[in-house]
Formats: sequence, C-alpha cells, structure tokens
Amino acid sequence: MSDKYDVIVIGGGPAGYVAAIRAAQLGMKVACVERWINKEGKPALGGTCLNVGCIPSKALLESSEQYEEIAHHAGDHGISVDGVQMDTSAMVARKDKIVSELTGGIAALFKANKIDWLQGTGTLLADKQVSVTPLEEGDATVYQADNVILATGSVPFELPSAPLTDDRIVDNEGALNWETIPKRLGIIGAGVIGLELGSVWRRLGSEVVVLEAMDDFLGTADKQIARTAQRELSKQGLDIRLGSRITNTQINDDELIMEYTDKDGEQTLAVDRMIVSVGRRAYTESVVAEDVGLQMDERGRIDVNDHCETNIPGVYAVGDVVRGPMLAHKGSEEGVAVAERIAGQQPHIDYDNCPWVIYTQPEIAWVGKTEEELKEAGVSYRAGSFTFAANGRAKAMNQASGMVKVIADEASDRVVGVHIVGPMASELIGQAVIAMESENTSEDLARTIFAHPSLSESIHEAALAVDGRAIHAMNRRR
Repeated sequence: MSDKYDVIVIGGGPAGYVAAIRAAQLGMKVACVERWINKEGKPALGGTCLNVGCIPSKALLESSEQYEEIAHHAGDHGISVDGVQMDTSAMVARKDKIVSELTGGIAALFKANKIDWLQGTGTLLADKQVSVTPLEEGDATVYQADNVILATGSVPFELPSAPLTDDRIVDNEGALNWETIPKRLGIIGAGVIGLELGSVWRRLGSEVVVLEAMDDFLGTADKQIARTAQRELSKQGLDIRLGSRITNTQINDDELIMEYTDKDGEQTLAVDRMIVSVGRRAYTESVVAEDVGLQMDERGRIDVNDHCETNIPGVYAVGDVVRGPMLAHKGSEEGVAVAERIAGQQPHIDYDNCPWVIYTQPEIAWVGKTEEELKEAGVSYRAGSFTFAANGRAKAMNQASGMVKVIADEASDRVVGVHIVGPMASELIGQAVIAMESENTSEDLARTIFAHPSLSESIHEAALAVDGRAIHAMNRRR
C-alpha cells in the first residue's frame, strides 16, 4: 500500500465511494478512508445511506407494504387470506442481508478498481496530507495526496428535550432495528425520515402520532401536492399534528410522556417508543486539523464554490457536508464531477434538475420549481394536472390516489417543474428529470407517445392539460 496518492477521499458514503471509483476509472491512484462499523462489528463501506439510511429504510418499507397489501387489501383482488402474521425479526434480517450484499458490492468494486480502502478515521492536515487513525489500537499513518476530497456526510440533529436512549427513544438507525412492534409510537418531525419510518410501523400495527414544529406540511414541496399527500397519509392512520413543538420527555418504566406545545397551549402524549427525526447536520468534527485554514459557512458546512472546490487548492468537498440538499444522488453526482474535474474534464451539474422523493404510499416526488416559487419570483407560468383516479393502470393496481402536475414557463413553454404524489412517483419523476434536462416544452411531452396502459400516461395527460387539452379529464376554462 502506497503512502502517496493522486486522490484521497475521506468518507465512503454515496458521495465519497462514487468519487473514488470515478477517479480510479480515470486512471488515478486512489485511496478512500472510511471508519464505519456495521451491526456485525465489521468495517463497511456505503456510509449512512447504505447502512442505516436510504437502503434499509426502503427494505422495511417494501416488507411493510407487502404485509399491509396481503392483510388488508388482498380481498379486493378476490384473494382470501387468513391468519397473516408479521415476523419482524425475519423482516429485519432481510433488511440486514440486503445491506450486507450492497456494501460488500462496493468493497468488490474498490478491489476491481484497485482502490485502497484505508480503514480508520481520516483527518486532513496541511499540504494535502491525510492522517488515518486505525479502527483498532495503533498509531496514525500519514498519507500524501495531490488532491483530497472531503465526503464525511451528516449526522442526525439531537434534541435536548428528547435525549436518545438505547431502544425507546431513537433516531433513524434505532428505528430500523426494532424487532417488536410498539403499540404507540411518537415521531418528532414530519420530514422524509419521520414519514417513511412512521409509515413502516403504522402498517405493522402501531398507533403513530407525528409532531411537526412547522405550520406547513412538507414546506419545500408544491402546496397542492403537499395537501394531497397529507390527506392521503392521514386517511391511512398517520396522526400528523402541525405546529407542535416538543418541550420535554418524561421517561417512565411503562411509557414515555411527550410534552409539547401547539396553538391550544401545553399538551402531553403517552407513547411506548419515540423516533427523533428533526433533520441532519454536516459532520465536520475532527475532519480537518485547525491549522489547515479550511473555510466553513454559517451553518457549519464546508464552504465550496460551484465546482465543489474549497478555499484550499486541490481540496474539494462533496455531499451532505456542503451546501445544497442532503440527497444521496446529489452527492454522488458531485463526486463524479469532482473526479472528472481533477482529471482535466469540464463536468456540469444542474442542481435545478435534482429530484426529491419521499417513499411513503403514495410516493411523493418532485423536480424543479413549485407554483409558489414562481409566483414569488414573478415568473408567468401555466400548469396542468391529472389525477391517478383517471389512470387505468393505477386503478388496476388499486393505487389510484394522487396526481401529477406539470408546470411550464408561459413565454417559452419549457417545463420548469413536475410534481407527483401517487404510485411509483420515484420512478415516474425520472421521466420529468430527463425532459427538463433536455429542455423539453410541455408541447414536446404532449406530442410524445406514452404506452397504454401505464402510470406514465398521467405525465402525458398533465402536459396536455397545460394547454387545456387533456383527453381523460375535464379541462379548466382558460
């Protein structure tokens, strides 16, 4: 193993490992520093996303959806099922197997691309040196690099009013490993993590109350989409209480007492377990030595320019540790772009076309501008929408709730935003991203042939509705 590299990446999550692989593909000698220890006590790549975030949560979501479909909706298809039970231990074991296979796959990719995995904690020193403290006892080793990419990710915010415990008050990681179903579950935060994990345990039988401090549900989403999503989730049994701020938690032997305030004053709620999901912050502790002089922004993130370059030549930062949304796919694209820039290429990332997805049922996804953002900016636009209730495939799937909205600039007709709440929104939004990246107009989408019957026909109809000519819906008078 060399002590001199073209590129050293600190962090092996979606931003870091992707940067390492792309740099190696471009002919550079690469090392990646990662210290993650998995449930089995072994080193693992993949960071939060693969180990305790995106991937395991989707595994549990899928298992819980399958259970609910069989237990409560099989009869709609003429299928009689009796005595359905959920083995939560088997569900968690399946999740762990998926995680192990994917993280092991990254290790295999590192080996195939001749990337050195430096197992330990990395710290950037002056002159682009990286100190790696081993996982086990031992002295740190210092490596030299021509370029360093910081990709140390993020960690959950903690709440003094709801301190974490071993099993009863947990963050996203703890909620992925429960092998018994809480009768009453309290969740602090109605963001992506809170809604997804709340959906998992609600389907399995928990009474779920979600306390959200903000007065608006999904404040960054299009308001019409947010209202539709809140209505559908509430119908399913998620008790979402907006404008509710947690003030204290009492931990008793048999229950937890959540104390909070809302518009009516002080309230209490008794639950058996709690999930704290109030967002994440950039992880920068011990990542950079004090004498390096790395600039940080007012929110504790590493300050970078449009090309993810820091104020130190040859040092870059990507992913959750820098500005922008904390999304795995955003970090991965930044990792690719930085590797290519180091190699002398001129990559480009269009942050305006970065999709967002929440994997509830129905799923929520969007890309581009909302109506509210366009109104605030004084931009004239036209919008068309189409409900899944009129989509044949959605009806056949018994998932006909939700809608698609297409927004186009009034002057140019270019699509500037697409917003979806409904079945497979996470997959459908990819069509919108491609259309916007290709600078398509709503007319382009309206003139495109979509397969029938398919969910994607709803995008077609919404594009037609922009000009008031949807076929399978009543059009607004203009």
